[in-house]
Amino acid sequence: MPDSGLQRIGAFLAGFARRQAGRTTELPCGFAVYDDRFAESWSHNQVVVDRGGVDPAALPALVDEAMGDRSYRLVSVLDGDFGDMCTGPFQRAGYRHHTYLVMLHTGPAPAAGGRPAEDVDLEAIREPLTARWRSWLPEASDEVITMLVDRRETRRRGAEVVQFLGSRAENGEVAAWADLYLEPGLGIAQIEDVMTSEAHLRRGHADAVLGTALRRAAAAGCGSRFLTADADDWPRRWYERRGFTVIGRTHGFERT
Repeated sequence: MPDSGLQRIGAFLAGFARRQAGRTTELPCGFAVYDDRFAESWSHNQVVVDRGGVDPAALPALVDEAMGDRSYRLVSVLDGDFGDMCTGPFQRAGYRHHTYLVMLHTGPAPAAGGRPAEDVDLEAIREPLTARWRSWLPEASDEVITMLVDRRETRRRGAEVVQFLGSRAENGEVAAWADLYLEPGLGIAQIEDVMTSEAHLRRGHADAVLGTALRRAAAAGCGSRFLTADADDWPRRWYERRGFTVIGRTHGFERT
């Protein structure tokens, strides 16, 4: 990430992965994270490549050694250009490739008004989040779905300030939610997992959550307010209409 802003964001993402991990192992290209409590959570058991200096062709074997007998592989490459060089070797080793966009909020934080969002805990979003995971993974066991929900609590270790935000429907249910990670000393904030319950789509709840997150980040002195979005999925356009601009890329490689 040659741009200084992207370098700081990359360092933040790497630091977040380290802090929420159960344990880590250092590698020539970065590090591996593990959490045996959430053994089926790919994001908690993966290799993070946060520097170059290694031959991309050697990375698949290095990942196999680091991840041992786990039945899956996930590799996050935080530098967009180095990730481009890794794509061929990983695809030849049977990995699927995803490109993620680093999107920076370039306008002012939206003015307060309309529907507000508030701090919520995991229990407040457990039911709608469980329903969303069940819709995405209909064949998964109840145990796996519960694990995917419970793992969210580990994110509280990832940054100096971690907030779960929710917008409630008139009946009191949390209709949309998101994470907000703040590092005021670094001037960086990340908004993650903006999500809406299917029962409350297209009613402004996601805007309420996003707007609250942006205002809180600005109030904390975080001038770099960013999120990541799948390059091939529709939310990137939704974020662009709300003042986010693509400034870089990261890569994900996965294999089962």
